[in-house]
Amino acid sequence: MKKLVGFLVSLLSLALGPGASAARAEGGDPAAGSTPHPVYVGSTVCAGCHDAEAKAWRSSHHARAWMAPSEDTVDGDFSGVAFEKDGRTTRFFREGGDFVIETEDFAGGRRAFKVEGVGGVAPLQQYLLETEPGRLQSFDVVWDQQKKRWYHLYPDQKLTPKDGLHWSGPYKTWNARCAECHATGFSKAYDLRTRRYSSSQAEIGVGCEACHGPGAAHVVWARAGKGGQGSLFPGTGDAGLPVRFAKGLPEVEIQQCAGCHSRREPFADGNPLPGAPFHDSYRLALLTPGLYHPDGQILDEVYVYGSFLQSKMYDKGVRCSNCHEPHGGDLRAEGNAVCTQCHSPTGNAEFPSLTARRYDDPSHHFHKPGTAGAQCVSCHMIERIYMGIDGRRDHSFRVPRPDLTETLGTPNACSDCHADKPASWAAAVLKKRFPESAHRGPHYGEVLAGAQRNPSGFDAELLELAGHDGLPGIVRATALDLLAERATPQMAARAAPLIHDADPLVRAAAVSVQRAAQPPDRLRRIAGALEDPVRAVRIAAAREMLGLPVAHLPPRIDRAARSASKEWQAANAAKLDFPETHLVLGGTALAMRNPKAAVAAFREVTRLDPQMVNAWIMQVRILLAVRDMPAAQFALQKGLAANPGDPNLMALKPYFAQ
Repeated sequence: MKKLVGFLVSLLSLALGPGASAARAEGGDPAAGSTPHPVYVGSTVCAGCHDAEAKAWRSSHHARAWMAPSEDTVDGDFSGVAFEKDGRTTRFFREGGDFVIETEDFAGGRRAFKVEGVGGVAPLQQYLLETEPGRLQSFDVVWDQQKKRWYHLYPDQKLTPKDGLHWSGPYKTWNARCAECHATGFSKAYDLRTRRYSSSQAEIGVGCEACHGPGAAHVVWARAGKGGQGSLFPGTGDAGLPVRFAKGLPEVEIQQCAGCHSRREPFADGNPLPGAPFHDSYRLALLTPGLYHPDGQILDEVYVYGSFLQSKMYDKGVRCSNCHEPHGGDLRAEGNAVCTQCHSPTGNAEFPSLTARRYDDPSHHFHKPGTAGAQCVSCHMIERIYMGIDGRRDHSFRVPRPDLTETLGTPNACSDCHADKPASWAAAVLKKRFPESAHRGPHYGEVLAGAQRNPSGFDAELLELAGHDGLPGIVRATALDLLAERATPQMAARAAPLIHDADPLVRAAAVSVQRAAQPPDRLRRIAGALEDPVRAVRIAAAREMLGLPVAHLPPRIDRAARSASKEWQAANAAKLDFPETHLVLGGTALAMRNPKAAVAAFREVTRLDPQMVNAWIMQVRILLAVRDMPAAQFALQKGLAANPGDPNLMALKPYFAQ
């Protein structure tokens, strides 16, 4: 117990101390001498040798993901025009050389902000405002590049400045939620004591080194005649770069892209060093309700990777650059030609298992050539609109399943176009045209949907799904995640072998199921996961160590537990500006029977996000438990002021009826 308490005290002390800041060496002249650590030199230096790649990159969305405001980068109308929503007016104008946004939609009333940054270029452009020193917020009135108009990203939401989802709230803080994927060599550097950011980056925008890694050692290697000197620099290969994109290593490229093109929780303060394995840097969001439909189709913004992991293309070794030119970001070809690189009568020698036949033909798509229905993406990559006008396609490359629409209510590509006809019509058409199709059998979405609707009726099916090594790892991990919510000791025992599965997503989820096991069994089963080669699994194991008898662990397990716990502590310390992190810290404090620390953590949650009702409830309940009635009543009053009439908070009022 002493060791457990010591770990938790360390975790809480991190929450009360300065936020961790990722070390980052500044760039300079790499030829001036050797550098002991990776150093960024900037895309301009890279362009000196790689002219063609740099030319393609300059026109890309990556290069313009984050820009300084100027005549060349700001496309919005700042001629004094006004935009009104919910009775609050925002005006866009110029003042000297600055672009200014004056808005009534801010705490305290009207305020003018100078535009400090420009986010993106198409199909919309967003502007960054500094609401306090060092803190950038992404403004919710954005510029529509096609229609040349201002519009609000969330027209149906009526958010006040007191709402956590308001543009000035924690979920719209550029430093916390956006910058690491819009910059190169980014360090967030949040300090909880002052609640201020001291963020920095090697370069705004996604530059060359965001993907290839810091380039100083590579420049030394190149200037020395490519004589292998790059290997002298720690963390770099023979050419002086930490990443090696080789033809036979598709996973290196996919995971590098996935660092930004995924819905995930970061473990560090800013950008991991390019080349770091994805699961050492992030915890991937699974196919959970609100993010994905039960059959794995996109619902919310999930940024491609979780979808791609479900695809046969991923399973067969297809990589991002097979379809996308990596420097300019454009597709390799126009229209169906990007697909017929492989899906054609000649096939593709790189993917020999693919059936070579004519796909871009009415015999397959049964639509008139040249129409929308004849486009491969119309059927196999449904498009959904986010941020009001931004169309993004599902990268699971699935076969349309209107039959699942009938049973699960999930969308299908046929109904996207033929909205006037029922899904049963589309299912009948497909059955007639493809009578021998293998795509009408059981689907994992049926089990996931059933388990989401009926928390206790699909345990056996979830276990079977989790153990099916022919299914994508993200699907199997999702099954385990659903099982963990209601697992019994017997189910935990049956899931235990999956702690040693080949897929890290499955291993991490299987560890979580062991929460239902008896303490000795849990410790015995997860002990090995504390030394897993993947950080995400080690952190999952560290979480499940809470509450276990750890006073007399064998030396090796004790060392592994301490190391994994430090990794978990560091991951939490890197996200102390997230309300979600303080929920974890509050729960941790409760586990160590420290009500004072728990209340402090839940108060930080509601300071950041006043609409997080559960954190208000926890404050009230803990204060009632320690018999601090005045503080409990005050917390309830504050919670109701932020969430008027909330039934869960109202249910606490009888405790104070005297």
